[in-house]
Amino acid sequence: MPKNSRIPRDPATAMGLAVFGIAVLYVGSTLPTPLYPEYRRAFNLTELDITRIYAAYVIGNLLVLFIFGRLSDQIGRRFTAMIAFVVALVSAVIFLCAYNGAWLYAARIGNGVSAGLGAGALTAWIAELEPRRDQARASVLASAGNLAGLAAGALIAGCLARFARWPLHLSYGVYLGLIAVAMLCLVPARETVEHPKSRWRDLSLRPRLGVPRGIRMAFVTPAALAFTAFALAGFYAALTPGMLAQRLHVDNAAVFGAVVGLFFIAAAAVAFLAARIRIRAAVVSAIILLVVGIGLLMLAEAEASMPLLLGATLLTGASMAIGYRGSLQIVNRIAPPAQRSEVISSYLMVCYLANSLPVIGVGLLSQSLGANAAHRIFAAALCALALGAAAIGWRYLPEP
Repeated sequence: MPKNSRIPRDPATAMGLAVFGIAVLYVGSTLPTPLYPEYRRAFNLTELDITRIYAAYVIGNLLVLFIFGRLSDQIGRRFTAMIAFVVALVSAVIFLCAYNGAWLYAARIGNGVSAGLGAGALTAWIAELEPRRDQARASVLASAGNLAGLAAGALIAGCLARFARWPLHLSYGVYLGLIAVAMLCLVPARETVEHPKSRWRDLSLRPRLGVPRGIRMAFVTPAALAFTAFALAGFYAALTPGMLAQRLHVDNAAVFGAVVGLFFIAAAAVAFLAARIRIRAAVVSAIILLVVGIGLLMLAEAEASMPLLLGATLLTGASMAIGYRGSLQIVNRIAPPAQRSEVISSYLMVCYLANSLPVIGVGLLSQSLGANAAHRIFAAALCALALGAAAIGWRYLPEP
């Protein structure tokens, strides 16, 4: 390790600060969610505009994946995380200054860059700072920090928009303060990259993607599980406020934030509680929860029922957590050591695309068929994908 690192005395403290850092980054990802109805009124946007603005996030994610995916391995975890926080600061300032929809596109792309760049560096940092080198515990902490941040972003923005002044501005002022605190906390943390490069010309930025022929069938099930998990997250983060406003006639940003926050709180809790579930049990559990939860979600929309919506939110949040953790565990186990980076990058591409493409599809279908029909098509497609992939790839799933 570098001799000049400033090291907190307790290794667990340094790891905890990195978990806090990843949570703060992801606060920015859902901060706009309860504010979308307000943006629609303020900037005269359509629902399709909102889905496109939400999906601009994936452009930032893919930029990171293709160009900067291995940056933290080369320049160090701390430096990469600080760059991510600076990008998050810029994104928050753009949201603060926004006066039309074009500004929101730029801000969401910045969201995606900061989350993709920082999450990769901080997830690796958490694993390397874990005192006992327990990779399973490190993965649970990283994913729980991620999900807790997503829940907090929706809750903070919803409550401030409902109970405080300046609904489109105050949340980002608070977020700027959180970013500053996270940056100060991580300055003294131990750098875990042995010999970080200091010259940009020494860096290798060539993307590494691919799934080796021998594991392609085994890759089908985790890829499909990841797709359904992140498509569900995208639906809640982008479209739930619109559904609440139009079908349940709720016009309250705090409720928008609470429902979206509940989805990610349920996911974060289940990520802890189901940390040791076996792979095949995880696949079965995720699919059952997905089918039942989506069925309940469609029933809640048809009946305009808030209790049914809350029940569906708990079930789909649990499905998202188990599907995400289980699929990542499968990919880690089947990936050949020499090609792990390529396989993980391919898996992440599936996650990023799932977070945006289905949302865009629902937005386009809503324009021609109406929101109810579009949501039902989305639900049927996700269930069919999960069931079909499990049937195709079940015999390839690894077991301890």
